[in-house]
Amino acid sequence: MKPQHNQAVLPRLAITMGDVNGVGPEILVKAMCDARIRKHCVPVVLGSAKAWGEARRFAPNAPRAHVIGSLDELPVESGAVAIYEAGVVAPDLRPGTLDADAARCAVAWLRTAIRACMAGSLDGVVTCPINKEGLHLAGIRYTGHTEILAEETQSKDYRMCLFTDRMRIVHITSHYPLVEAIAMVKRDRIAESIRIGHDSLVRLGLERRRIAVAGLNPHAGEAGILGSEEAREIEPAVALCAGEGIDCSGPYPPDTVFRRMNEGEFDMVIAMYHDQGHIPLKLIAMDEGVNVTLGIPVVRTSVDHGTAYDIAWKGEARENSLCAAIDLAAKLARRRP
Repeated sequence: MKPQHNQAVLPRLAITMGDVNGVGPEILVKAMCDARIRKHCVPVVLGSAKAWGEARRFAPNAPRAHVIGSLDELPVESGAVAIYEAGVVAPDLRPGTLDADAARCAVAWLRTAIRACMAGSLDGVVTCPINKEGLHLAGIRYTGHTEILAEETQSKDYRMCLFTDRMRIVHITSHYPLVEAIAMVKRDRIAESIRIGHDSLVRLGLERRRIAVAGLNPHAGEAGILGSEEAREIEPAVALCAGEGIDCSGPYPPDTVFRRMNEGEFDMVIAMYHDQGHIPLKLIAMDEGVNVTLGIPVVRTSVDHGTAYDIAWKGEARENSLCAAIDLAAKLARRRP
C-alpha cells in the first residue's frame, strides 16, 4: 500500500503570488500540477483567484481554485488549491507591465503571510517574484522581499542565501550599491554571516558543514598587494568562528572558490556582496536555485529570478525554481525546533 499523507501534520506553506503581471501566476499553476508538492506540505496561495483562473490556460491540469475567507478553513478538499486573497483586491491584469497597484497587492499578500507565520497559523512562506521598480513606483521604500521580512519580524542580523543541491551561498550584504556593500565588509558582519550559514546547514541535517569564505579583492588580496580587507577584516572573522568550533576557512580567491564548492570541496561559500554570489550560481543552476532568508524567525524561501516581464503570460516561464523553493521550505519547516 502507498503511504497516506496526513495533511493535519504537514507544514502549511503560504505561497505568495507576487506581481500578478509577471511570471508568478504562471509558475504557480504549473508548480501545483506536481502532485509531489502536496505530499510534503499543505499549500495556500496568497494572491488573486482571478489571476489563478486566467493562468490555468498554461497548465490545464492545475487544481481548481478554492477561495477561502480564513486560514482556519485549511486544508481544502483534494483536487483543489486554497486561494486566500486576504481582503486584497487585485488590479486588472496588464501582462508584462509595471503597475503600482500590482506592487501594493504583492506586498500586502507578503505581509499577511509573514504575520500568519509569526502567529503560528502557517509554517513558512514561499515567494514568487516582485519588481523593485514597481515597488518604487508605488512609493514603497523597500528594495525587495528580504527587507520587508526583516521589518515584519523585527530582525537585524538576517542574510540572503542561494541554495541548490551542490551550491549554498550566503551573502554578507544583499541589495546595496557596490560602493556601500564594500564598506560593509567588516569582521563582525562576516563572522555573523558564517554563524548564520552554519546554523542553516545544521538545520538541513548535513553531516559535513565545510564553509569557505570568499575574498573581496582579486586573488583574495594577493597578500595585501591588491587590497587590505582580507587581512584586516576577513581573516580575523574566519579565525574567530573557527575558534568557536565552526569548520570554516579562507579567504579564498573569488574566481575559483565557487567552482570548488560545485565540485564538492565545500558545502557553503560566504560571499562578500550580491553579484559575487549570484553570478556563479545563476551560471551553473539558473533554473534550480532557491533564495532563502536566514536569521529571521520564520521559514522563507523564494525563486531566484525576477518578474521576467518579457516572457510573462506567454506560457514560456519554467516552474523549476519555485518547485525547489517549496520543497526546501517544507524541509526547513519540518526541522524547526
